[in-house]
Amino acid sequence: MKKNFYEFKQFIKGKKVAVVGLGVSNTPLIKMLVGLGASVVACDKRETLGDLERELLEIGVALRLGVDHLKGVEGCEVIFRAPSLMPNNEYLEKEKEKGAYITTEMKEFLKYCPCKIYGVTGSDGKTTTTTLIHEILKQEGYKVFLGGNIGKPLFPIIEEIDEDDYVVVELSSFQLMECEYSTDVAVITNLSPNHLDIHKDMNEYVNAKKNIFAHQDSNGIVVLNRDNDITYSMKNDVRNELRMFSTNDKGAFAYLEDDKLVVNGEIVCKKDEVKLLGMHNIENLLTAFAAVYGSTSIESMRKVATSFTGVEHRIEFVREINGVRFYNDSIASSPTRTIANLKSFNQKIVLIAGGYDKKIPFDELAKEGIERIKVLILMGLTKEKIRNAFLKEAEERNIKLPIIEVDSLEDAVNKAYLASEKGDIVALSPACASFDMFKDFAERGRKFKEIVMNLK
Repeated sequence: MKKNFYEFKQFIKGKKVAVVGLGVSNTPLIKMLVGLGASVVACDKRETLGDLERELLEIGVALRLGVDHLKGVEGCEVIFRAPSLMPNNEYLEKEKEKGAYITTEMKEFLKYCPCKIYGVTGSDGKTTTTTLIHEILKQEGYKVFLGGNIGKPLFPIIEEIDEDDYVVVELSSFQLMECEYSTDVAVITNLSPNHLDIHKDMNEYVNAKKNIFAHQDSNGIVVLNRDNDITYSMKNDVRNELRMFSTNDKGAFAYLEDDKLVVNGEIVCKKDEVKLLGMHNIENLLTAFAAVYGSTSIESMRKVATSFTGVEHRIEFVREINGVRFYNDSIASSPTRTIANLKSFNQKIVLIAGGYDKKIPFDELAKEGIERIKVLILMGLTKEKIRNAFLKEAEERNIKLPIIEVDSLEDAVNKAYLASEKGDIVALSPACASFDMFKDFAERGRKFKEIVMNLK
């Protein structure tokens, strides 16, 4: 049973509240909390916040910035942690022992949201699948809110959402850790090693993902990937309606049969009618169909499947210059996603890869990718790890692959262009996060497009 937001208003009024991390979701949250009568301290590791700093001070928010910012949580009754701040952080644990309530913006939204919520998590394909579900529900004529890792923060606007509306959220493992509330329809696209620079091990990562369905009521629906060993193994943990999707098993709820995309025995469209590139996007569509079935018509699914051309930074065509086509796939922050995207093209490509080190191996990327890459351009903190994986694979299989190491994205684009010829494809598909050089994958993707557009 979902809680009434009035309860939160009564609970938070007059409380001393710390908000850790002033990112996209927590900044609107702070203004909401102040409006509800809380005494707020904002904590951020940055030394200065620019215009935001002045704006927060003007509405009475105390600031704790810099290296000791976490000391700002001391003595607070409620603490909203940034998703990437682990719940077992020593400062949080200490305050929890004193009786502080530790939570996140998304946890509170899931607790108080008045309408049906579709939640999507996984290692790859989350954003596209979330967007597809959102688009199909919109096509059906519903009022739909999009949030989580994409869209806008939802908790600060919760009073704008009615019980007849729909919400679609993309959720990370960090948002799901220790979350005691699940979404009404819970989707796990696939799972592979990821974020092991922050999670203590793979089990912690997988268990966090399970929270998307672990606390559902009896009306819950769970959508799992039949073709992924980890998600398939979760079937015994599901207490409610289970819908599998597959490109191989025609016994699944949503499946690919020859050239037809089928859900619960009903044909939605043919594979060659789909505008999105790659088999991984066929999987994303089947996932979305399984999630919305029963709430939308087959015609709405078909309309989106045959017209949707993709989301920014996901195999996004940027420009063709002198017969060389450039694609922005900055969202590919794991080896499995880069592998899937390499398989989307019918030719070898000039690949730009590398970035922040999430402590995951690149052996599989080398094994699957070496025969699909014409030239490999490497940048960022992981360039040596990726190079070594490819050199080992090349030696074992007696394959020659030109590898070029660079120090910047601009240099990577220029070197890739010089290494290409008419008819080639150059793709930024990094297989790594962006944090060594950029704020996030979107900033990396925008910079890539800017550099490409300025090529002479």
